[in-house]
Amino acid sequence: MSATRRRLRLPRLPILIWLALAYVLVVAVLALFGGWLVPYSPSAQDLYRISAPPSAEHLLGTDELGRDVLARLIVGARTALIGPLVVAVFGFVMSSLIGIYAGYSGGTADNIIMRVVDFVIAMPGLLIAIVLVSVLGGGYWLAIAVLSLLNLPGDIRIVRGAALKERNLAYIEAARAVGVPRWRILYLHILPNILALQASQFAINVAGSLVALAGLAFLGLGAELGTPEWGSMLSEGQALLFSNPAAALAPATAIILLAVTVSLIGDWIYDRYAGQ
Repeated sequence: MSATRRRLRLPRLPILIWLALAYVLVVAVLALFGGWLVPYSPSAQDLYRISAPPSAEHLLGTDELGRDVLARLIVGARTALIGPLVVAVFGFVMSSLIGIYAGYSGGTADNIIMRVVDFVIAMPGLLIAIVLVSVLGGGYWLAIAVLSLLNLPGDIRIVRGAALKERNLAYIEAARAVGVPRWRILYLHILPNILALQASQFAINVAGSLVALAGLAFLGLGAELGTPEWGSMLSEGQALLFSNPAAALAPATAIILLAVTVSLIGDWIYDRYAGQ
């Protein structure tokens, strides 16, 4: 086989991972272009078809206000994806900065950082998120900010453990011996060698925060009233289980599938690269 054909050949991935990647890609496309793909406006009401079951005109039926469930599901992909990505990116950046520094430096700085981390991890994170978001008035971005802060300590602990393992390896000893600056050792030597672990944790954070944000939206602590959001759609669809079950089952299925597929991708990355 020629070198060109080898370069063009797709990587050998398990079929389950291909399916997971395909679903995540579909959700990403809907998040980016869903507003142009929907057959109806997600806020438009059809007062002649309230709580209507699926039909040729409304493929997933309508909700209690006569709004098209499919249109709201498609547009809701944006809030379903943006929030978890923000939480995961924040965790990736801050855990890389703080966790690697703590693991490599050790001493007093490491002890202080890890005691704060242990204290936050010991608290019931989701319960605290519910209390804080409800006391502060709710809101989509407030929920994201609270979850980002509560999710960070776990990421710091994982990255710190990986940095502890790396700091005594030969390539770090060699870098120190030739006088490589500390910041280069931390972020140009250690970080690239734990990127697989970070990528796996990133995927797990996306899945976890997706479920958490959906749970907050289910309780009415997500985006403002009327905004298409999978968690709030699930809450609103409970009352329609006997008239239009799709109003609740469609967003529930979308949440479960996205969380499971992203978790599968994260597990595969860890097993394939970080777990070796």
